[in-house]
Amino acid sequence: MAYDKKLVELAIKLFSIDAVKFGEFTTKSGIKTPVYFDLRVIVSYPEVMESISNLLLEIAMQNLKYDHVCGVPYTALPIATLLSVQTKRSMLMRRKETKAYGTKKSIEGHYKAGQSCLIVEDVVTSGSSVLETVRDLRKEGLIVTDAVIILDREQGGKKNLEVNDVQIKSLFSMTTLIDILMKNGKITEEIVLKVKNYLKETQAPVIDKPVERIQLPYEKRAELATNSVAKQLFNIMATKKTNLCLSVDLTSTTKILDLLEKVGEHVCLVKTHADIIEDFSNDFITRLKDLAQRFNFLILEDRKYADIGHTVSLQYTKGLHKVAEWADCVTAHSLPGEGILKALNSANGVNHGVFFLAEMSCEGNLITPEYRESTVSMAAKYPDLITGFVCQNKDTFKDPGFIQLTPGVQLESSKDNLGQVYNTPEKVILENGGDVIVVGRGIVAAKSPETQAVLYKDTLWKCYLKRVAEN
Repeated sequence: MAYDKKLVELAIKLFSIDAVKFGEFTTKSGIKTPVYFDLRVIVSYPEVMESISNLLLEIAMQNLKYDHVCGVPYTALPIATLLSVQTKRSMLMRRKETKAYGTKKSIEGHYKAGQSCLIVEDVVTSGSSVLETVRDLRKEGLIVTDAVIILDREQGGKKNLEVNDVQIKSLFSMTTLIDILMKNGKITEEIVLKVKNYLKETQAPVIDKPVERIQLPYEKRAELATNSVAKQLFNIMATKKTNLCLSVDLTSTTKILDLLEKVGEHVCLVKTHADIIEDFSNDFITRLKDLAQRFNFLILEDRKYADIGHTVSLQYTKGLHKVAEWADCVTAHSLPGEGILKALNSANGVNHGVFFLAEMSCEGNLITPEYRESTVSMAAKYPDLITGFVCQNKDTFKDPGFIQLTPGVQLESSKDNLGQVYNTPEKVILENGGDVIVVGRGIVAAKSPETQAVLYKDTLWKCYLKRVAEN
């Protein structure tokens, strides 16, 4: 077989500078190998780096579309830098360890969610290093579908990456490299045979595509949850076969309690707004908690805390409502910063959680994709506190231990005169990834709230079963 002259020259040069070694070695994946590639040495040979970048452009990067390039740390960084300069595309850098100070970013550089990024790597064995970078980039909302590499060791890495929706293009495969070296008198046929037998016998571990959270049943996700309220809520949903949250937006305690007597057995979560109740009292809370225990549902006080930490701590634990004493979980905005979570986390309360607002269902709200991503990143530091996120989009977060609480749902799509947008159960569960679905006026304002609650419960649950079955 005839090889490109430039590839032959590069292969021989890599051998001459000891970037390719033969003997007995152990790879990062723990695999014993008779051949080892130490491409870290190329930084001392500018002509080699130039040759590699030129050939990647010429052979591997043709027809690929991308907004950024990102080298897998650390050996590939010099090559990624050269490619960034040559293509005039911006370069992003992934940190192996997220900074514990400053911005605490794992990805450095300027980018926007929805933009595409090309991965640059030196050697692929199992593909694990590439996937670590891919996953961090995808967490930031970047699209990653392609990687260019110098050498494919042909030990399963290419397949692992394809399973995880990443296509690779390489300058060399192990087979072509050793063939070039043998034909040019650099290694013997005995070494070639040894390497080929090794390739047949030794494959890297299979890396399956991570299962998306929406594919998992609630029982399994309960096992993965770290927040105690999330665990409890997942189990309630699985036991009662309902993912319906009732928003009791009523101003009378009598009406709220009467309503819950009728529909309590059909819901997993009851959402309150204590500050709109005109006759709020300790007796009301006692009776509300009794109903929660009898019908096995949790209580969410939709307070949407959004002040400095000290004030939020007082709002949560003091005053007329003393929310921390009776609500299983509350809602909060990320706008004030991490102090709000520190305040809620330090408040007295054994079994409490927070639904963090990442999105809102009202038309014209000012939440941006960047704000949403920052909210999720902030919450990730408090896995024991965060129950989940109030959001509309299944891609808002990946952790299956968190719950997606989705408001703005009616049996038919509509919009009220105050900008509240309503989506159907099918859309919010099957398309948008909702876990617990909030229904208010669709039940509360109905002539027969119990009949409507049953209708919503059955419709929402069927959508959930369909979602899990399809996956």
